[in-house]
Amino acid sequence: MFGLCLATSAGAASRDIADLSLEELGRLEVTSVSRRGEPLSAAPASIYVITAEAIRRSGVSSLPEALRLAPNLQVARIDATQYAISARGFNNAIGNKLLVLVDGRTVYTPFFSGVFWDQQDVMLDDVERIEVISGPGATLWGANAVNGVINILTRSSADTTGGLVVAGGGDREHGLSLRHGGALGEHGTLRTYFKTGRLRQTETAAGADRHDANERHQAGLRADWVLGADTLTLQGDTYETRAEHRGIVLGTQMTPIRSSGANLLGRWTRRLAGGGELRVQAYFDHMERDDALLYRPEVDVADLELQHSTTAGAHKLVWGGGYRHARDDIRPGLFFGFEPGQRSLDWANLFVQDEVAVTPDLGVTLGLKFEHNDFTGLETLPNLRLAWRPRTGHLVWGALSRAVRAPARLDRDIRLPPRPPYIIAGGPDFVSEVANVLELGYRLQLAAGWSGSATAYVSDWKRLRSGQSPPNAQVQNMIDGRTYGVEAWATWQLLPGWRLSGGLTTLRKDLAQRPESTDPVGPPNLGDDPSFQWTLRSAWNPAEGHEFDVAVRRVAALPQAAVPAYTAVDARYGWRVSRALELSLVAQNLGDPGHAEFGAAPGRSEVERSVGIWLRWSL
Repeated sequence: MFGLCLATSAGAASRDIADLSLEELGRLEVTSVSRRGEPLSAAPASIYVITAEAIRRSGVSSLPEALRLAPNLQVARIDATQYAISARGFNNAIGNKLLVLVDGRTVYTPFFSGVFWDQQDVMLDDVERIEVISGPGATLWGANAVNGVINILTRSSADTTGGLVVAGGGDREHGLSLRHGGALGEHGTLRTYFKTGRLRQTETAAGADRHDANERHQAGLRADWVLGADTLTLQGDTYETRAEHRGIVLGTQMTPIRSSGANLLGRWTRRLAGGGELRVQAYFDHMERDDALLYRPEVDVADLELQHSTTAGAHKLVWGGGYRHARDDIRPGLFFGFEPGQRSLDWANLFVQDEVAVTPDLGVTLGLKFEHNDFTGLETLPNLRLAWRPRTGHLVWGALSRAVRAPARLDRDIRLPPRPPYIIAGGPDFVSEVANVLELGYRLQLAAGWSGSATAYVSDWKRLRSGQSPPNAQVQNMIDGRTYGVEAWATWQLLPGWRLSGGLTTLRKDLAQRPESTDPVGPPNLGDDPSFQWTLRSAWNPAEGHEFDVAVRRVAALPQAAVPAYTAVDARYGWRVSRALELSLVAQNLGDPGHAEFGAAPGRSEVERSVGIWLRWSL
């Protein structure tokens, strides 16, 4: 069936990003590379920015689907709500080498250092941009920022005043979203939102129901105050999800997967003389998940962070520190348990980074972070970057970094089955996985309508996670090796109303077990990654008030689960009937009736073709 979406909104930004030239897009300010604002064209890292306008024109309705817009990410749909998302390899359902933040709040789950993507959502209309860094960011962002950082930044409430209503869906989903923003006293603004939706179940290639239909309800608010040199932000969310009943397994009723949570964040920022800044941020995050098949965790996280940046002559200095405390209570499921069932963990860090202008065209960045965790103690995370501008519009950069993936409870405390005798158990001697990464990059920004970025990298890995032959197997660190790759993307403003873009990533893994390893599976258990993927996108305005967008992506086969290569085609036609009214027709996965993106046959989900109609009305 087809769906209908109705939207009314106000308080949009004064100028659409789609109206910006490529030169102006290159001057967009990003913060994830150096923890301070800098133009995208000058950032010495493999960073791609997903703009709010790109999200709107893609027609996607969820955060993981929006992340497909970044050519330096691998995004694979597992079922109706679960995704495997990574950068530079090691992709799986519990990817633990990619750090994800929403407005400065870390959203990975500390007991396994990965992300439950079915629990993470934002109102996409509120997103200002998503900064995606592929490559290590450990010096500034800490352990687990090994293969990349995803930083999701939402708009100030001052930019979202008025109302927004979104209702409808398509043949695969339907939902309702409400938002309202307005003044809060003399110096503040406030927005509140509520959204609810339901995803239809997926099926296997044989047509069997996967019993993964899901409904989600979420609400939240953001308030901002500007008081002279001070800016205050208070924001929070609460959510609840529920999947369908999964039947009976080994005599146990597989009740629906349920999850719920809430978070609250406060941030104070003061602008200092000379362009410096002082910032203090704190948040609390609570999560519960009930999965009778796996486990039933309840997790509380409290985090405090301070950061100061200043400029002194040729030096741009940023330093700070933070403390995080997590408490969890993990009840066993049918297959897995944790021993002990309850644990409290603490992390503390101090970091400093200095960007030095050696000459007007040559910059050197030196950074160092000390981070302490309860499993391995003190970890040292250094970083060296060079940035050279041979002429206007060109940037050549290189980086040498050390990053670690620190142990989590999944490495030390996991038990299969939840009661002895155990087939597999966490390793009491499991230590951090280590990556030493060398990168060389080039960025181009020409007024003639071309922009692009290319990066080559090699990562030297030590002590990667491995196992032993069951029974009585333990998690160990018995795999070493290297990964290599190239990632590149470019944009061409072919005509004033027609923009083309494309991206390509390649990956090669050369991993081997240590001689003393007894792991019968070997390195393939470290993720399932395509050797290449490419994307092509066209954003065309054929006439005033009309938009036609097409995206094509090709993903190579996944070797471990024998997932065939596939080509997906998405299209959107948008008609701005008037200044206030917009109608869109969105079609996804037109390349074939259905294809698998992750997991083993025959039980894996097929991602099917879908169509929807969307109506947007702005006030």
